[in-house]
Amino acid sequence: MYLKNIIKHFALITHHKFLVFKLCLMIGEPWRGFMHDWSKYSPTEFWEGVKYFQGTYSPIRNCKKENGYSKAWLHHKGRNKHHAEYWFDNNAPQKTPIIPYKYAAEMVCDKLAAGMAYQGKNFTKEYELEYWNNRERKNIFINENIDKFVTDVLTQIADKGVNKKVLNKKNMKATYEKYCK
Repeated sequence: MYLKNIIKHFALITHHKFLVFKLCLMIGEPWRGFMHDWSKYSPTEFWEGVKYFQGTYSPIRNCKKENGYSKAWLHHKGRNKHHAEYWFDNNAPQKTPIIPYKYAAEMVCDKLAAGMAYQGKNFTKEYELEYWNNRERKNIFINENIDKFVTDVLTQIADKGVNKKVLNKKNMKATYEKYCK
């Protein structure tokens, strides 16, 4: 069982990373796609992922249920600027600053790729907007303008699909600037 989890977890995170890369290529951010989530292969993140792997959602959720926290998540969010949690600082004058475009755009690609990887053939164009609205956005501290940007892009995807009409550099930049400039 343990060897099976190692193989399946490695395959899942590699598939997710590849999906993010493809989506980042579409929006003109290839470097962000290439650099995405290398920390998931680090011992801190990888072995916790193997231990709590079940294949339909992040193993971090099960680890948090069991232990009250996740070392992998603490490690991950502190090294990956595409997570809103990276930017939150309760002791700063502006607790949730506007995330720079390249990381905010990568954030959207990450969310879509996670839905695609975990849902597989059950993924729909509406899935990530529903997940964002019903679960994710109410549980994180995020700048209200970045929240509007993510919501707008996910709404466009729910309406038009995961395609070049929405996921292109011009549209992503324009949507970001609508809320963040």
